[in-house]
Formats: sequence, structure tokens, C-alpha cells
Amino acid sequence: MNIRESTEQWEEAYLSPYASFSKDSRGRERVEDSCDIRTVYQRDRDRIIHCKAFRRLKHKTQVFLAPEGDHYRTRLTHTLEVSQIARTIAKSLRMNEDLTEAIALGHDLGHTPFGHSGEAVLNRICSEGFEHYKQSVRVVELLEKGGMGLNLTWEVRDGILNHRTSGHPSTLEGCIVRLSDKIAYINHDIDDAIRAKMFVEEDLPEHFTGVLGHSVRERLNNLIHDIIGNSLGKQEIVMSPHMEEAMQGLRTWMFNNVYKNEIPKREEGKAQNLIVMLFQYYMDKPEKLPEEYRYFMESQGVNKERAVCDYIAGMSDSYAIDKFEELFVPKAWKAI
Repeated sequence: MNIRESTEQWEEAYLSPYASFSKDSRGRERVEDSCDIRTVYQRDRDRIIHCKAFRRLKHKTQVFLAPEGDHYRTRLTHTLEVSQIARTIAKSLRMNEDLTEAIALGHDLGHTPFGHSGEAVLNRICSEGFEHYKQSVRVVELLEKGGMGLNLTWEVRDGILNHRTSGHPSTLEGCIVRLSDKIAYINHDIDDAIRAKMFVEEDLPEHFTGVLGHSVRERLNNLIHDIIGNSLGKQEIVMSPHMEEAMQGLRTWMFNNVYKNEIPKREEGKAQNLIVMLFQYYMDKPEKLPEEYRYFMESQGVNKERAVCDYIAGMSDSYAIDKFEELFVPKAWKAI
């Protein structure tokens, strides 16, 4: 018996009967030989961590565009916080921690530069629409490794696709990530907003914080404990009604007072105009796209508009700004 087989045997003996066992995965689109050390979900996690799209998350906006300071969240730190929360819940409920971690690490791979404002403008100007959760699946199925994708298991791709609020993951591990995503961004966005001096903790509505807690630490602790306490031994991942109502209420308050606030939105119009101009440029001159995106059009049957969206969505904030300056900002002329 090799190490992988020993791990799969341990899963059957220890994990909840409602967990997703590695040996029972629905598999990959392309059949591969099994690893003698890692289970299928451990391999998926490692592939995500090592892919280019994951590394680019460190320079993609979470909420605050181009913040001054090293301590504001980026899309990468958000992803890591989601993973930490989700793994804690999964381990406590004896779910498959490796599957949970893989879904969490991959859930935002398709996010655009400049956060949800970038996603909104791409969705508006692309006739086929654009949604980051679908793009995340597209990244792992096609765009990585020169058109080969990462060849992840069905369960990981399902969890990535269904991490949004209206999603319905097919595994309990996917359900854990779906909730953990909201818990993470509500609380770390509060922390960032306080750092930006948009408000202080005491400004949060008492009828929500009285239930959830009066600090980020308290809220995280209470929400995680609530999910574990209400889901242990059940074939569902649930919160108590009063905690869920308070969390949704605080989320709505954040949309009205933070996500739509002029401080994080101050540069949004400029960022969206930048994306529109890049989109129009490459639609007019698709031959200027990098070679791999021209290959997608010529050999993979990807239409021009989708290839342009793929390229722009993959950009980091800084790369998009650099590319804009290269294409549209005049350079000083010097006589030789």
C-alpha cells in the first residue's frame, strides 16, 4: 500500500460519511495515472498554487483600488483568508480538508483587475457577458498551461463554479467554501474600511454586531462556531437563523456604506475607462494580442471577443495600467 492509498483508507475510517472521499471522485476530463503520494484533491490544490493565475492575484484589487499602504487586502490575501476559514470548518466537521482547500484557493482565479468594478465593465461591453466565477472555471479548464488547463477534478471545478451567493455546490466542501467566502470578505472589508478611516467599529449597526460580535475577531469566532455547531453530523452546512440574518444584514450595510462609498469608488471610473479602451484596442487589433491568445482563436475555436476578455481579465491592476500607458500615453520625444 502506497502513501496515497493509505491516506484514502484513513479518509474512509475517519471522515464524516457525508464527506467527499478522494477515491470516489468523479475524476478529471483527461484520465491521468494516480500519484503514489497525493490524493486527487491534494494534486488539485498543488496545481492551483503553482499556476500563473494564482500568482497574479497578489496584484489584483479586493475592494480598495490602488491603496496606499501594505496592509490592505488583495485578491490573493482574500483567497488565503477564505481558505483558512474553510479549512477550519471542514476539519472540525470531518469533511475533506484537501478538497475544501483546493476549491477555496481556486475560487477567484478568474477575477478581473480592479475588483468587481472591472468585472462589471467587462460584463457590460462583452456581448456574451462576463462573470468571474465562470471565468475561474475557464482559467482552470482552458487558459492555464497554454490551452491545456489544469485538468482538475469535477468536484473542485463544481465548487469553484458555485461559490457565489446564488450557487448550489454539489459537495458539502463546496458549501463550506461558499459560506467562508462571505464570512471572510465581510469581516476583512470592515477591517480595511476602518483602516481607511471610513468609519469606526462603533458605527456598525448594533442590531447586527450585538449578534455577531463587536470586533473582527469576535465575529469570525462566532460565525465559525455557529456553522460548526449547527452542521455537525448533518448532511448540510447551515447557520442558525439569527446568525445568518445578522450576517446578511451586515453584508447589505457594507454594500451601502463601503462598496458603493466614494472612497473605494473614487478611481473606479478611470479604471473602467481604462478597461474599455484596452478592450476596444484589441478588438480592433487582435493581432496585437499575445501569442497564446491568438492560438486560442486560431486553434481552439475561441472567438475574438472572448479571447480579448480572457486577456484583459487575466491582467493584474499594475499590468493593465502599464499596458494602457504603453498604448495610449504619449512618450517624450528625444533627438539623437
